[in-house]
Amino acid sequence: MRFPMGSSFSGSQEAAAEAAASVLRSTPAIRERAGQLLRRARAGDSRWFTVDDGQAAATADLVVSCVRGRQPPLHSIWRAVEAGGMNRRGHLDALMGGLPIASKTHALVDFTAVAVFLGGMAARGWRYTEAASGRAFEGEQGLAVATLHAFAGGLFSGDPQHPLQADSTGLRALLPAHLAAAFQVTEANALPGLGERATLLRRLGEVMAEQPEVFGDAGRPGGLFDMIVTPFGHGVPHTADVAAHDILSQVLVSLSQLWPAGNTLGELALGDCWRHEAVRGEGASDGWMPLHERAQWLSYSLLEPFEWAGVKVRDVDLLTALPDPATCGLLLDTGWLRLRDPDMAQEHWRPRDEIVVEWRALAVALMDELGSTLRERLRLDATHQPLARLLGSAQAAGRAQAERLRAGRPPLLVQWP
Repeated sequence: MRFPMGSSFSGSQEAAAEAAASVLRSTPAIRERAGQLLRRARAGDSRWFTVDDGQAAATADLVVSCVRGRQPPLHSIWRAVEAGGMNRRGHLDALMGGLPIASKTHALVDFTAVAVFLGGMAARGWRYTEAASGRAFEGEQGLAVATLHAFAGGLFSGDPQHPLQADSTGLRALLPAHLAAAFQVTEANALPGLGERATLLRRLGEVMAEQPEVFGDAGRPGGLFDMIVTPFGHGVPHTADVAAHDILSQVLVSLSQLWPAGNTLGELALGDCWRHEAVRGEGASDGWMPLHERAQWLSYSLLEPFEWAGVKVRDVDLLTALPDPATCGLLLDTGWLRLRDPDMAQEHWRPRDEIVVEWRALAVALMDELGSTLRERLRLDATHQPLARLLGSAQAAGRAQAERLRAGRPPLLVQWP
């Protein structure tokens, strides 16, 4: 049973759409459907890709060369915040002084959400010079460092008495000019997508204002923390624990209207979830390939603020690899994946195009296999070295290959979601 996007549903159709959306918002569905496409490609039935498993070892070698130490750090926006080896979280802690731990956690979750959304687009050619260190940072690191200093300066708060927060009032008032000033944007230091970044944050403010039961009367991302740990009360004990997938589920449900894709079943926004003719599933979920890259990136990045608050986050490996440009590009650049028609690399593609949907899905499936290989190579225990600790090395390897081969451009030209 399939329903057209944006159609008017009956009561039974709405129930079917709710059930389908619940399935499509789960990482088991991501893995199972990505596995369908990988098996299909290995059988030679993909229209777009072939799989050369003879290159799997070379891909693993490249990632191993980017592993720093026996304890790779968690893949998180906080790694970019630490650019240059500086303890900028300590700077935020000092600014928050003697605030209760719950208030500090709300502030850290606020910052994490804003940093993830501001960092989700390319920033090639732009750089941010940090006043305190005098150092210049580019790309994801520059965006994270600039966002932290903007946050510390109260840019995202609508309450002058409480600058260290992001709230619906402050975000809805945000203009491109405000971001441009905070991010040192000039004609000579242009930041691509500046207007889109400001629009996304304003929309975040609107979405939060519409859900006071989740984000509180002020409309703050920190409300996600309370929603997820509510069974434990506001004074969270150090023995409290939550599943990583619970964080993702709450993000997907509460922020479903924010994701820019526009894919829907009836009135339900599906976000980073796309049609693929070869993907099979039950009911209204049939034909949809969920990926949820940005939502999972936010979930990965929230792991540490939750743990700093004394909450143990378990089952992190239920989250999947992020099908981002660097990770997807790594597989093409090492030859583990190959385009059936090399000329396709010269065309421009949209996220909804089947070649892009399949490329990203194959990356999710192959990264699970790569993660197992890396643990064996590095003699790492899966419990203490989940996929989340290896993703950063894979992403770094992908970026290095792209830089070496094409001055940083991914092997397929895509406007990523």
